[in-house]
Amino acid sequence: MDIGFSSAETHFREQCRDWLKDNIPTGKRPLDASDAIGFDKAWQRRLFDAGWAGINWPTEYGGRGLSIVQQVIWLEEYAKAHAPWIGANFVGINHGGPTLILNASEEQKAFHLPRILKGESIWCQGFSEPGAGSDLAGITTRGRIDGDELIINGSKIWTSFAHVADWQELVLRTEEGSKRHAGLSWVICDMHAPGITVRPIRKMSGQTEFAEVFYDDVRVPLDNVVGGLGNGWKVAMSTLSFERGTGFIADQVKLGQEIAELVSKARASGMIEDDRIADQLAQMRAEVAALRAMTYRNISEVVRTGQPGPEASVIRLFAAELGQRIERMALHLMGEEILDFAYGDDDAVHDYLRGFAATIAGGTAQIQRDIIGERLLGLPKSR
Repeated sequence: MDIGFSSAETHFREQCRDWLKDNIPTGKRPLDASDAIGFDKAWQRRLFDAGWAGINWPTEYGGRGLSIVQQVIWLEEYAKAHAPWIGANFVGINHGGPTLILNASEEQKAFHLPRILKGESIWCQGFSEPGAGSDLAGITTRGRIDGDELIINGSKIWTSFAHVADWQELVLRTEEGSKRHAGLSWVICDMHAPGITVRPIRKMSGQTEFAEVFYDDVRVPLDNVVGGLGNGWKVAMSTLSFERGTGFIADQVKLGQEIAELVSKARASGMIEDDRIADQLAQMRAEVAALRAMTYRNISEVVRTGQPGPEASVIRLFAAELGQRIERMALHLMGEEILDFAYGDDDAVHDYLRGFAATIAGGTAQIQRDIIGERLLGLPKSR
């Protein structure tokens, strides 16, 4: 594994840094998805027009066709510059689009990928169900074949940005009588199709980002199936590998920034003199450095194989639990100041409340440990 950067990559990093310095929006992104949708779309379009969207996506679909290493450099500089979260574009940019690049037909890629990069279409993820969260193989939402269409019935839950989305990456059961991993399909679902009902869910941090989605005889063309009928498990695993691996690189860099800020705050307040606080901050700073090293190793694997492997679960789990510890420390260092803030109106308070989802979304911490044990360590299946 080579974790050094070439002179060309170093020059690319400087270009990223310079552009971001001159172009980051001055206004703060609204926290609620419904309020932020205009901001998210405008920012994504600005990135696209300037050539900073889809760094490693194929040029024929609007990307720049550069390396995954350059994509990582961009994400690192993006986070260092405190650029706004891409918000409602997250699903399409970070795992929907990459899944299409790897698995979709040319027609599907040509239609959807440019629209994702331009911020013209927002995607959401239809994986979890009320009775099948991290256990994706237990889903019951069904698609019955009727001519050249699927007729879909069922429901999904914890669907990020569903109430503002145009399209959904939907995993459902298309083979009657199938069980577990067999008989699943990954489908591009039009969120404006008749028969779809979206019910937003308010988070404990106060914002509306998740939703329930109900399907009542929703018709989707068979041409919208990605990777072929019955191959949904394989396609879904590629989606989750992107989500758990490369999808959170900017968040990992942000953790390093947060630790540096907490150390400065602890020094300014004198709380750094407390050995317990000093030890915890030092430990978390070391863990952030370890996380970065693991991420670089995972990127080397992506360069070799074309997509993240099960190693991505190590990064996903480690980053989620580390982030929660950092967010708790931020509140601890606020001391009595925290009593002056209304419910979730401070960044630290909001991040702490939102952070509870980190060990649930994209597969719970327990599921990540199962994947690590079974696929990386070769341990017997837990069930």
